[in-house]
Amino acid sequence: MEKWDENASGVLRLPSGRLVRGRGLRYPLAPGVPTPSYALYLLGHQPPPVDWEFDWIRWPDFRLPADRPAARAALSEAWERAAGERVEVACGGGRGRTGTALACLAVLDGVPADEAVGYVRAHYDRRAVETPWQRRYVRRFSGMAGAEA
Repeated sequence: MEKWDENASGVLRLPSGRLVRGRGLRYPLAPGVPTPSYALYLLGHQPPPVDWEFDWIRWPDFRLPADRPAARAALSEAWERAAGERVEVACGGGRGRTGTALACLAVLDGVPADEAVGYVRAHYDRRAVETPWQRRYVRRFSGMAGAEA
């Protein structure tokens, strides 16, 4: 499987070299833009159908995942798949929930939890991870291991 172009819009390079694209679903893909092989959608409602494999985490805007153990499992799968697939993580606007999820992927990739938000803001979007409780979720993510943060 092809990987993302690391210079393309929304692509985050994790320290291990894994590439993950973050995106806002409100903004349709331009013609010719590569599609993911797998996507993780972070929405308060069921996402519309797409032509690629995806999972959905019920995650209302400006909030946290409704089922945190399931979210951790889905984020772990996305991180694992990013080693050899084009993985996309997306919410409505592409900043709050997407940034939070990307920061959690950075934690899984070895970035210290207290540095992950800064990492994502520096390498993805300076306004990523919008709320104090999203920042706290990332800080506690490494210790969640299937439990709630």
